[in-house]
Amino acid sequence: MTVLETERLRLREMREDDAPFILELVNDPDWIANIGDRGIRTPDEARAYVRNGPAAMYARHGFGLWLVEVKETGEPAGMCGLIKRDTLDDVDIGYAFLPAFRGRGYAREAAAATLRHGREALGMGRIVAIVSPGNADSIRLLEALGFRSEGMIKMKPDDTGTCLYANP
Repeated sequence: MTVLETERLRLREMREDDAPFILELVNDPDWIANIGDRGIRTPDEARAYVRNGPAAMYARHGFGLWLVEVKETGEPAGMCGLIKRDTLDDVDIGYAFLPAFRGRGYAREAAAATLRHGREALGMGRIVAIVSPGNADSIRLLEALGFRSEGMIKMKPDDTGTCLYANP
């Protein structure tokens, strides 16, 4: 199901048959460095990720991480969406793109549309973002979208620190 469209992109709900793309994305070295190793190594594990993550969140909250496709080609480029984590009071925005689709403005286009959707269609006020301190590209994108740093938080006990940004 298509959730959002922009000039160049289509954001839709993930399906279990997106497993090959998910497997590639979550094992990208930049994903592992900036988001973390999810331990997803097989198509079955990728299908379980979709079922227990994004699909479960759609059912529970009416939003989640959506697959981002390039309209012109239908290629999956990344994911972007809104996440309700047990560890945060607010909904946060998340995004990740395969290397071949970076540097084209897709992340900014998808994130801006997602932020608008959260505000206008879902009635959200404050939306936050979490980012690894060394992820300068993501921090620049968040700041360009109007997010401001609120300092460091610990997402789990062994966390060395995660940057919290907010778009009130």
